[in-house]
Amino acid sequence: MNQPRKPIKKDATLWRIPLFKIAWSEGDVDAVSEVIRSGMNWASGPHLKRFEEIVSKYVGTRYCVALNSGTSALQTSLLAHGVGPEDEVIVPSFTFIATANAVLQVGAKPVFADIETETMGLDPDEVAKKVTTKTKAIIPVHYGGCPCRIEELKELAEERKLILIEDAAEAIGASVNGRKVGTFGDSAVLSFAQNKVVTTGEGGAVITNSKKVFEKARLVRSHGRLDPPGGYFGAVGSGSYVSMGYNYRLSDVLAALGISQMHRINRIIKTRQQKAKLMTSLLRRVKGVITPITPPGCQHVYQLYTVRVPKSMRRPVQEHLANMGIMSKVYFEPIHLTPFYSKRLHYQGGDLPATEQVSQEVLSLPLYPALSAREAGSVAREMAVAMGGSK
Repeated sequence: MNQPRKPIKKDATLWRIPLFKIAWSEGDVDAVSEVIRSGMNWASGPHLKRFEEIVSKYVGTRYCVALNSGTSALQTSLLAHGVGPEDEVIVPSFTFIATANAVLQVGAKPVFADIETETMGLDPDEVAKKVTTKTKAIIPVHYGGCPCRIEELKELAEERKLILIEDAAEAIGASVNGRKVGTFGDSAVLSFAQNKVVTTGEGGAVITNSKKVFEKARLVRSHGRLDPPGGYFGAVGSGSYVSMGYNYRLSDVLAALGISQMHRINRIIKTRQQKAKLMTSLLRRVKGVITPITPPGCQHVYQLYTVRVPKSMRRPVQEHLANMGIMSKVYFEPIHLTPFYSKRLHYQGGDLPATEQVSQEVLSLPLYPALSAREAGSVAREMAVAMGGSK
């Protein structure tokens, strides 16, 4: 079981090189200001529909339902597919905890499968071993912006007649053989949290080619209500409440911000890739550091820039970087060994060997479009100091 460790102390306002900086523009400010100055439609309005259209067109799906977070998108997608009590959903343990939490939130049981170490996504062979008569869905994660072995997982899901929901929260714009992630599954979820490739501060989306899933997701988003013409806030009528739902709406203010961000997504991704290439060229010279790779035929968008170091070195490396004003972070600790999940589902150390090994070695380093060559060089130099030198 994971044991709480004393945190590395550092005032977040004093990071010389933070883990991320938001790629914002004056256009973002103008877009938000326009909605605010309208004096109307801050909660719901025309920008929401336009944002959904832009996202779905960019990714390549017929439908998009924008929501207030990636976590809401996960739960909404599961509900839209009818996943609930008595169902099992296979998920990785090497992911943000929301991937597993969403399964519990709809009354189903998360079943953890191991990862493979190249993309750090679900291992199709390990997933196959976890399928039972109760399995209803698989949720693979495209870790850090790198596509997982999604083609093999899609084939497995089709063979076993399982729902495939892609957790592409970190991977908008990533692709496999020219096909964007998020289009392989029956649905997929995106996140627009502040550290993502494009951001609305907080936000998320369900994307799908299924009209049925789309319509159900819209009901889940807003209290199970069929809105009257003109929308809830723009019509005399109150609409009709036809199912259970929640308040998972994304505001029109944030949708306007999302539109502005999406207009620059290709430029943002290209810049992130260039910065990652620079970081890799510098860190390859540091002994003991394994830099990230991009599988053949894939596009990695580097929402995270994650290296691997020997587990005995990771804590000292983090402490040294923090002392030098450089932020780093562990993405992710294994969910199955957290106090809550190990107690509830009875997992223990050794159950997922690849996950446990990788999670002890990963370390995410600063990467953002505004990262300068000088800052990248500083990160690499301090990594070399902490690791004992260059190759």
